[in-house]
Amino acid sequence: MIHSKRFNVLLAGLFVLAAAVAWQNAEAEDVVHAVSGVVKSVDKTSKTMVVKTADGTEHTIKWTDKTTVKGVDATGKGVATGSLDTYDGLKEGAKVSVKYTEKGSEKTAVAVKDASKATAKAVTQ
Repeated sequence: MIHSKRFNVLLAGLFVLAAAVAWQNAEAEDVVHAVSGVVKSVDKTSKTMVVKTADGTEHTIKWTDKTTVKGVDATGKGVATGSLDTYDGLKEGAKVSVKYTEKGSEKTAVAVKDASKATAKAVTQ
């Protein structure tokens, strides 16, 4: 009977430890990162874009139907937030800020802000 109680306590302790490790790993994967740069390429078929930062680093980032986008109009004012799938403004040469999560080596965009026209307007003023 004593061995059975010790075994149950040990088993419960191992379960708690395994659950804590699994929870910590799940939390670590949901960290949101940010990158700003210029869109080098867009592949709408594979839903990926390559963003080149000021230091020359290229980030390949995919998007999903849950990725939101906020663009700007010609006056530099924001337009309504929508889905990246329906946004037609993401083009090569656009200046963007991308918030993304990373699981393994795959980066998935959470939100994209197209700052091209706002940046261009600010520079010309």
